[in-house]
Amino acid sequence: MSDPRHPLSGIRVIESSMLGPAAITTHLADLGAEVIKVEPPSGDYVREMTWPIIEGVSLLHLHINRGKKSITLDLKTTEGADIYRELVKGADVVVEAMRPGSLARRGLGYEDLKALNPKIVFINISGYGMTGPYENLPSHGIAFDTWAGLVNPTYDEDEFCYIPEHASMGMHAGPLFGALGILAGVLRARDRGTGCMMEIGQSDAAAYMDWYRSESWRAYERPESEVTGNKADNYERRAPGTAGMKEGVRYQMYESKDGHVLFMASEQAFWKNFCEGVGRIELFEKWPGSKFADHARGNRELQAILRDIFKTKTSNEWIEFSGSQNTPIAPVNTPKTLADDPQFKVRFPHYPASEHGADMMPLPLKIQNEELPIPTMAPTVGEHNDAVMADVLGYDADKIAQLKSAGAFGKA
Repeated sequence: MSDPRHPLSGIRVIESSMLGPAAITTHLADLGAEVIKVEPPSGDYVREMTWPIIEGVSLLHLHINRGKKSITLDLKTTEGADIYRELVKGADVVVEAMRPGSLARRGLGYEDLKALNPKIVFINISGYGMTGPYENLPSHGIAFDTWAGLVNPTYDEDEFCYIPEHASMGMHAGPLFGALGILAGVLRARDRGTGCMMEIGQSDAAAYMDWYRSESWRAYERPESEVTGNKADNYERRAPGTAGMKEGVRYQMYESKDGHVLFMASEQAFWKNFCEGVGRIELFEKWPGSKFADHARGNRELQAILRDIFKTKTSNEWIEFSGSQNTPIAPVNTPKTLADDPQFKVRFPHYPASEHGADMMPLPLKIQNEELPIPTMAPTVGEHNDAVMADVLGYDADKIAQLKSAGAFGKA
């Protein structure tokens, strides 16, 4: 049973998922929802998918399926499908984290299930969503990011095109937006007594997370009399800042004594604070800039001076300087070094590998004066078959044994 002190205690989710889209319920489980992962008898092969593999189990599985219960049901059998229906009767949510229509083909689609539970919130999360010419295309996580324009093709020394290092957006943003939708659906269902069917494409979510760039390009398709750039750039229309900034000077990365930092003094007041702090007020007097959004683009003379200045301190010293002088300077970490950052250590103490199979970040949500539940380790295939049958459905040992004999959980 879920702990009543936790935010989502009392919400039960029945999840049918394969691979990464199962992350849609990770956030809910982290907040205390009861998530029952229904797997085929062979299990979700996410446990073997992608790297790293930790003592025979993938990090992907350990993270996205933490805090969940696993049962196996052979939905091709009458008994297995009936158990699924019984679970749905007492649930708030059904998640179909796979190609659209997978459950409907088993007679367990939204129309089938809402007849049993009118309040059920049914959501499908898939690669490209339930409509459009790409609806049935097979895909993996990076496909959503290349579709959304987030990953630029790169070429090696032999002119072969390759996938560059990149942050995965769609495989994370899709589940996040999906979880938000689930909660909205549950709130409405509890208020009005009726559930709903919703869906989200991970490619859509990747594109939405980058709305600022794509919407900027759309805006610049309009006449210059209607849409301009910043006053500091003489209203020149150019690529949005998140598209990269090679020409920036007061808004740029610089090498420190032991790494790199990001300098962001594009406001005149911040720029003055910096110059005063490093004892170089003459730089402000010579290049005061505009009041807002002035990056001193293309000022190579100033850039060379700043390059030498930033090499005089370590990254940590520059961060301390940022706070004391009120000028924005940020750390530049890598996925490898992030865990050593002092801010990270305070905000993201890892769940330890000794208890979770791998060192993992907690949910980045904090509730004042409350502790969120610590998720259990990701389950093995069918780990909770007997417990769910007994505790959730109230089946006794004899009935469970009969169902096993009938192959409801898969053949022994």
